[in-house]
Amino acid sequence: MNVISLTVWTLENNCFIIYTAMTVCFIAFTMFHKNRMEAHYRRVAAKKKFAPTGAGRERDYPNDEDDPDVLVPAIPEDTPHIPYESFKRSDEEVLKRSREYYELMAKRRTVRRFSTEPIPQEVLDNIVKTAGTSPSGAHTEPWTFVVVQDQETKTAIRNIVEEEEELNYSKRMSRQWVTDLKPFATKPTKPYLTDAPALILVFRQTHSWRQDGRKKMHYYSEISVAIAAGILLAAIQYCGLVALTSTPLNCNSRLRDLLSRPGNERLELLFPVGRPHSEATVPDIQRKPLEEIMVRV
Repeated sequence: MNVISLTVWTLENNCFIIYTAMTVCFIAFTMFHKNRMEAHYRRVAAKKKFAPTGAGRERDYPNDEDDPDVLVPAIPEDTPHIPYESFKRSDEEVLKRSREYYELMAKRRTVRRFSTEPIPQEVLDNIVKTAGTSPSGAHTEPWTFVVVQDQETKTAIRNIVEEEEELNYSKRMSRQWVTDLKPFATKPTKPYLTDAPALILVFRQTHSWRQDGRKKMHYYSEISVAIAAGILLAAIQYCGLVALTSTPLNCNSRLRDLLSRPGNERLELLFPVGRPHSEATVPDIQRKPLEEIMVRV
């Protein structure tokens, strides 16, 4: 008996069992597919709940209009408005100050060699307070500045950053990225993390919690923290110190755990801060002229 004859004989003599098995498989497949489709529709519905009413990117905060109990402003609704005390300066003084401030900020450079000379605590307090004056979406102030001066903690931070940077340079970063960094002589080793007298780590709060335990959303948290970081850099420059703007790639969770930061915070920037080393050098580069960065309308 050949294979074809055996197959026909089997089907003829066991058709009930075969049809039953096929029916069971069909029902199982239908239920499995139905569950997957329902899960897909639930995900789509959830995305729509968080989608904006008009064009643009999806927003990162929920639409609570269906629940009036959660519609509480980020700050008290009866917050008083007071007269703004403006600076009354003449055009000549405004022009003079604009030139002076530009000349000061034009000298700002990223420095990778730091003196170990300590910084007075009040200076660090003041530059962080200055960063805290930054505007933020709905005045949610979505930032935490962790100032590290303890040498043991700085060493632990350096170890984590250097471990991740070895992987970044060898595997994660593109060859073009690594090539673009060569003029700045950057390497996976980061001695400035232990040489600088202070490290300021800027964490972004994706959200916080209200007194009633509900989640308090932070609008435009990325932009708010970026502005605050810019003001921090300006304050560092204004008081005569230097900094390095570091973005510790793939270090967020490890540094957050090291510094006991909560899960709603994400590390965005790390600034070594101090005085420049006596032998510090910087690349001789130029900034774009005004006509390349400004458009008059």
